[in-house]
Amino acid sequence: MNTIHPLDSLLSGSPFLGYAYGYPHKTAYRPLTPPVPLAELWADEPRDDTALYLHIPFCEMRCGFCNLFTTPNPTVDTEERYLNALERQAAAVEQAIGTRKISRVAFGGGTPTFLSTPGIERVLQVARQFAGDLKHLPISVETSPRTAEPEKLALLREYGVDRISMGVQSFVAEEVRTVGRAQQNRTVFDALEHLREAGFPTLNLDLIYGIPGQTESSWAYSLEQALAWHPEELYLYPLYVRPLTGLDNRAPADGVAWDNERMTLYRQARDTLLSSGYEQVSLRFFRRIGAATHPSSDAIGGNLIGLGCGARSYTRALHYSSEWAVGRAGVRSIVADYLIRSDADFAIADYGVRLTTEEQKRRFLIYSLLQQSEGVPLGAYHARFDDSDLLADFPQLVEMQERGLAVSSDTAFALTERGWEWADVLGPYLTSDVMRQQMETFALK
Repeated sequence: MNTIHPLDSLLSGSPFLGYAYGYPHKTAYRPLTPPVPLAELWADEPRDDTALYLHIPFCEMRCGFCNLFTTPNPTVDTEERYLNALERQAAAVEQAIGTRKISRVAFGGGTPTFLSTPGIERVLQVARQFAGDLKHLPISVETSPRTAEPEKLALLREYGVDRISMGVQSFVAEEVRTVGRAQQNRTVFDALEHLREAGFPTLNLDLIYGIPGQTESSWAYSLEQALAWHPEELYLYPLYVRPLTGLDNRAPADGVAWDNERMTLYRQARDTLLSSGYEQVSLRFFRRIGAATHPSSDAIGGNLIGLGCGARSYTRALHYSSEWAVGRAGVRSIVADYLIRSDADFAIADYGVRLTTEEQKRRFLIYSLLQQSEGVPLGAYHARFDDSDLLADFPQLVEMQERGLAVSSDTAFALTERGWEWADVLGPYLTSDVMRQQMETFALK
């Protein structure tokens, strides 16, 4: 009897299986028993090249497609208490892990610019507490059309923020309504003017394709409108319908037709951007040729200090965070717990996942293969993992080569054009059985 290879089985299905933006996914995290003191956890970690991430789990609305850790329209009192807790956490973490050389900073959410201007400055001061003068570091901040106010943007620039990212999703009003986003084009255009006037060296815009009712013509219009602002970066996201989001149970009935539509729109956008002076960095990420390269807060295999409820922290052998939820009640419950955590609570890791050496290798592989066009740097992999050979460690990669999904050279292992089209299948394919089981048994709330 002929058996179908697991990869061939996946390639016969949907190319939009799952977005592996980090490894392992937070659904693999569990309570740590006993909790691990941060002083112990970070004692043997390198003190240089550490990223800092601050999470603000608030926004003005929860879009229908969003499964990020955020809650809309908190009270003024909740915002104040959150900032107080963030400052206490920062002090406790700094005392526990000591001085680290911060190489890059990112603020995400939610929408950090949802905060008041004084609130934003308090978050910037927390970052300065860890990193020193921020003006010499790459710093990225997420914003939204309704919160990209000139006063707030001027403050960000004053502190040295050099990358601003804004989700537009679509310039077509009906498509925006379809994904449950209350947004007017006039607000978007005003925000874009404010962002360019503020002088951020790097502007990123997010768009979504695969929205029900979206056509090649309407998608071309959104791309045209975005390109008119000459953004240094563009992230193009295929629409996913995820559990407990506003679009839950509203995915198009004909999944095969929807897959074909999304792939057609992806190829249309890819070809448009490549012919408009952009280079492809990943399935979703396109950068204008000649634009500055802005490092991710999740660099390959690097350490990350995460502050704020919902922020993840990475050491080599342990990833940890607060708990995670998508539903409104679950998120609010976790935030409420964060607000009352003691300084001692902030000095421990009590929820996360341990990474064996094999899982550390897998993390290096998945991130570098799926998030950068140059692929996996074989020399860096060899040096980091005691002369390990990538292809020997992961026979799956040879199978990918045989199917035209990837190519190997003396210096790198990288995806082909076809490989990028199937990137959202390759992430799940390369996930270990142990982590897959953890993720599949996670109780989403």
